[in-house]
Amino acid sequence: MQSRPHPPRLGPRPLPLHLGTALMTWASSESAWKHWKPGSPSSKPGSPASPSNVPEAIAALLPEIAALEARAGAGQFESALRREIARRMHRLADGVLAYRDHAVHRTLENPPAVWSEGNTRLLDYGATHRAARARGARAVLVVPSLINRWEVLDLTAEKSLLRGMAAQGLRPYLVDWGTPNDEERRFDTTAYVARLERALAFLAKRARRAPAVMGYCMGGTLTVALAARQPRRVAGLALLAAPWDFHADRTGHAFLVSSGPLLAQVADRVGELPVDILQTLFWSLDPWLAMKKFGRFLGMDQAGAGAREFVLLEDWLNDGAPLAGPVARECLVGWYGDNVPGSNKWVVGGRRIVPSKIKVPSLVMIPSGDRIVPPLSAAALAEPGRGLRNVTRLDVPLGHIGMVVSGRARELCWSPLLDWLRDIPAKQR
Repeated sequence: MQSRPHPPRLGPRPLPLHLGTALMTWASSESAWKHWKPGSPSSKPGSPASPSNVPEAIAALLPEIAALEARAGAGQFESALRREIARRMHRLADGVLAYRDHAVHRTLENPPAVWSEGNTRLLDYGATHRAARARGARAVLVVPSLINRWEVLDLTAEKSLLRGMAAQGLRPYLVDWGTPNDEERRFDTTAYVARLERALAFLAKRARRAPAVMGYCMGGTLTVALAARQPRRVAGLALLAAPWDFHADRTGHAFLVSSGPLLAQVADRVGELPVDILQTLFWSLDPWLAMKKFGRFLGMDQAGAGAREFVLLEDWLNDGAPLAGPVARECLVGWYGDNVPGSNKWVVGGRRIVPSKIKVPSLVMIPSGDRIVPPLSAAALAEPGRGLRNVTRLDVPLGHIGMVVSGRARELCWSPLLDWLRDIPAKQR
C-alpha cells in the first residue's frame, strides 16, 4: 500500500521573522561600517559618531583595516563585508531549504488509545512490550506540555523515553492533548487538570492501584495541581524541567513578560494563541538560534544520523498546537506576569495549590543548561520549606530538550528517572 504523502514543512516558524532577523543583523554591519570607516562624515572629530563613540573592539581593528586597504585598494574591506553578508544569507536559505526538502519523517507507529475525552487521548505504550505487561508493572501517567506536542518523548526507536520506560518494566500511558476543539478552546487550567483527574481515575481502575505521574515542562506544572487535588490516586510525582517560580530568573524572558498582556488580549479575541505567536515567544529567547543551527545543519552529512535527528526535532518544534485562550491568559499574565504559582496563589478548581502541602514521594529533575525553563524556576519545587514535602532533587547537566533526546539523556536522565519510578512504594487503591 502506498504511504500517504507528508504535508509540506512550514518551519522554521515563523519563517519571515527568522529571515528578517538574519537580514537586519547582518545588513546592519554594512550600515555601521559606513558610519565608522575613516573618511566618513560621521568620523570627523567632534561629530556625534566620532572615533570616541566607535565600539572599542571595532576601533582596535581600524588601523589594520586601513593598512589592508592601502595594500589592496580603497573599498576592498567594504566589498568583502558585502560578500560575507550575502554568503551568510545564502547559507541560511540553503540550510532551511535542505531541511524542508529532507526525505526523513517520523515513521514510528503510535500505540493504541485506551481512553479519550474530547480531543485528548491516553496512549498505552506498554501494550506491545512484554516487560510492561508483566504482573505488577507500575503504571505511569505521562503528561507533556500543552504547547509542544508529545512526540519528543518518542522521537525515534532509539531515542524514545516512553519505549525505554516500557522496556524496563514500567507501563507508561501518555496523555496526547491533540488540538483544541471548539469546546477546549474555552478551557482554563482548571478544566485541563480536571481532565487529567478523569484520566488518572481511569488509569487507577485499570491498573488496580495508584499510578505514578510524570510531567514534562508545562505538563509538570499541571501535574503538581493534579497531585495536590488527588493525592490518594498518585503513588509518586516525577517532574522534568517543570516551571514553578516564574520570577526566580527572568533572564531572556523580557520580551515574553512585556508582551504578555497584549498577547493575552489577542488570545481573548481569537479564542486561542496561534502556533506562530507561540513560536515567536520561543524565538525571543534566542533570536539568532535559527541562523546558527541551520548553518550547522547544512554542513552535516545529510544522510547521517545527526541530520536525521535534526530534522525530526525541527519537525517537532514546528508542529505545536495553539493554546486555548483562557490558558494563554493564565500563563502570560498570571504565571509570567504575576508569578501566581510561585507565590502559592494558583487556584485550581477552588483549591489553592501549595507544594509544601503535597506529601506524595516526588522527584524534581532540573536540567542545568535549560534556556526555556530557567533552572531556578524549576528548583523552587525542591526548596526546603517551600517546595514539595517528600522530594528528591536531581540536577542534570543537559538542556530542556537534551534531557530527553540527547546522546547522554539515557545515562544522565532516563536511568535515574526509571530507577526512582520503580522504587516508589506501592500504594493500593
